Amino acid sequence: MRLSRKSDYALRAVRHLSTLPKDRLGSINSISQAEKVPREFLAKILKDLTRGGILRSFQGVTGGYRLSKAAKDVSFLNVIEIIDGPLRISLATDGKSRAFSGDGKADSSFEKFWKDQEKTLKNTFSRQTFGRYALRAKKKSK
Repeated sequence: MRLSRKSDYALRAVRHLSTLPKDRLGSINSISQAEKVPREFLAKILKDLTRGGILRSFQGVTGGYRLSKAAKDVSFLNVIEIIDGPLRISLATDGKSRAFSGDGKADSSFEKFWKDQEKTLKNTFSRQTFGRYALRAKKKSK
C-alpha cells in the first residue's frame, strides 16, 4: 500500500498546523515553505481539508488556516480519508468481492483476511492523532 502524494502533503500540512500556538494561523506560504509542499497543490489540499472539517480558514491579509478542533481529535485516518476517500487495501474489501475472485464466487477466507488487515491498518491510523504526534515531538526535543 502506498499513500497518495496528496495525502502525504495533507498529513504534513496538518502536522505543521498542529504545532502552532492556538492563537496563530498558518499561511499557505509558511506551510509550503516549512513542509516543502508546492504552493498551488497545497492550496487545493487545504481547501479539501477545510471542506472536510479538519481546518478552518480565515480570509484577508492576515488570514490563514488552523485546526478546527483539538489536535488530539484529528487522526491520520481522518486526513487520509478526506483526501483519498475510504481507505481500502484490496479489491476484496470494497464490497464487490465477487468481481475480485474472478470466477463469480466470493472467496470468503481471502476476503476475511483482507478485511482483517484493513481493519488493523485503519485502527493504527485512527489511534495516531496529531496531539499524540506533537507530544512525542516535544519529548524528543527535551
